[in-house]
Amino acid sequence: MTSFEPQQVPGEAPPSDAVSPRDSGPDQPTSIARLNQTIKASIDTWGAVWVEGEITQWNRRGANVFGGLKDLRSDAQVNLQIWSSVLRRLTDEFQVGDHVVACLKADYFVKRGSFSFQVTTMKHVGLGAQLERLERLRRQLQGEGLFDASRKKTLPFLPDRIGLITGAESDAEKDVLRNAQLRWPQVRFRTIHATVQGERSVPEILQALELLDADPEIDVIIIARGGGDPQTLLGFSDERLVRAVAAAQTPTVSAIGHENDRPLLDDVADLRASTPTDAAKRVVPDVGEQRALVDQLRSRLTMRLQQQVQHGIQQLEQMRSRPALRDPDAMLRNREQEVFLSLSRGRDLTTRLVDRAERRAGELRASLRALSPAATLARGYAITQTADGAILRHASSAPEGTALTVTLDKGAIAAISQGDVSSATPSTEK
Repeated sequence: MTSFEPQQVPGEAPPSDAVSPRDSGPDQPTSIARLNQTIKASIDTWGAVWVEGEITQWNRRGANVFGGLKDLRSDAQVNLQIWSSVLRRLTDEFQVGDHVVACLKADYFVKRGSFSFQVTTMKHVGLGAQLERLERLRRQLQGEGLFDASRKKTLPFLPDRIGLITGAESDAEKDVLRNAQLRWPQVRFRTIHATVQGERSVPEILQALELLDADPEIDVIIIARGGGDPQTLLGFSDERLVRAVAAAQTPTVSAIGHENDRPLLDDVADLRASTPTDAAKRVVPDVGEQRALVDQLRSRLTMRLQQQVQHGIQQLEQMRSRPALRDPDAMLRNREQEVFLSLSRGRDLTTRLVDRAERRAGELRASLRALSPAATLARGYAITQTADGAILRHASSAPEGTALTVTLDKGAIAAISQGDVSSATPSTEK
């Protein structure tokens, strides 16, 4: 057994020989610094040890890594620290779930009184059994189309009642309820508490999911947990739970809160939230934002209506300013003058046409009168016709005794031809 002997602590006076940690008691307690120095001295005597396990945590902080290593056959775990100088020498890339062997050196931090193992070297053995099994299941479910975006349901804009599955009195429950009520105070919840890690988690979550999915008042279901290492999140990758969420009729939100390692529930849920707080923000709209949006839309609508009304007024003013509407009688007066001029032109043209026609008619009448047989008869001439109506043009055509009709200017007389008088009567001229 390592003896707790007094040791020099930097910045502290040398311990008194009269006070020994071995002989410490209520009246003579030793200092915490001396105790930590003695523990560190004992741990420093341990040598390095090679161990085999599965990486459960792998967090980079600056150039260093802080992680965890789990036993392959039990729940035993140790904390790891890998300084940047060691990390630069490692040729492999590591992540949660890797099966590795590592050389560990125990270290005790005197100032904080904390214990951890520093990694001096590490190499892969292969994927951890759990990770390999999950990867096979992931590929199977993806092949069945359970991760397809086309099958995922749309969340309601404003759910009336939200189903919440989470641990009893957990920070996840408080975060969801507080943030949802801050965003929309009237929102209602039906919360069912379930174990969120361990063997009981999957059956209890399945039972809660069945109850909430059968409740007609539930519009959306949130499954929430405040993060954790991959080992404690294994239940959210259970095939029974994943298939139950895929078959649920109510939209489901996964709010596990673990960024480094996504459980299968995140892939099959209708919506993945990074944290329970994020789930509340994405499921419940912010009443302030919605009121601001309504005010903005109302303002835009009012402005648009005002623009339309103003545009209509301007158009009406433009129409009223047009000459036809400003002085409607002017158009009638203009048309009246045009009609009067057209009538005058029409009257003049008609008069000229009538006069021309009358003159032409007079000329034709005179020509007709001059050429008419009646005019010739009026000058003392007569027309002689035989009984058959033929006009007698030569005396020889009417032998003696031929019945004749002599037409005069005023009437007609009947006559009997005496033959060609010019040949039968002796001339009296000497």
